[in-house]
Amino acid sequence: MATNKLYSDIDLKFNPQPATKDVAMSYDAQSVIRSIRNLLLTRPLERLFQPQLSSQIDFLLFEPITGLTGNLLRDEIVRIITNWEPRATIATIDVVADPEKNGYNVSLFFYVANSTVPTGISLVMKRSR
Repeated sequence: MATNKLYSDIDLKFNPQPATKDVAMSYDAQSVIRSIRNLLLTRPLERLFQPQLSSQIDFLLFEPITGLTGNLLRDEIVRIITNWEPRATIATIDVVADPEKNGYNVSLFFYVANSTVPTGISLVMKRSR
């Protein structure tokens, strides 16, 4: 029985596919997960011909670790996914401050378009510099 693949992207690690030696592909939920990760990690002015595509997450991670900053981080994640990833519909986002590790634990559950099963991502967001 053949399965229909709705979405596909290339593997950004450029790992070769064993059988064809071509660049490996990611499909459906995995493709959307990778897209969301890329969007969340995009800094301002990093995309040359799309300067409006960026997130303020990098700046928020340098703010004091408080509940207010956690709420701002959550709002920024919602804004990025809502504006730039039409294939995902957010179900829940939990942002938990982890002051001992100087970062935030983010749990994101979303629905991929035309799917009734939620897909989840767990991220640890820390300062990068």
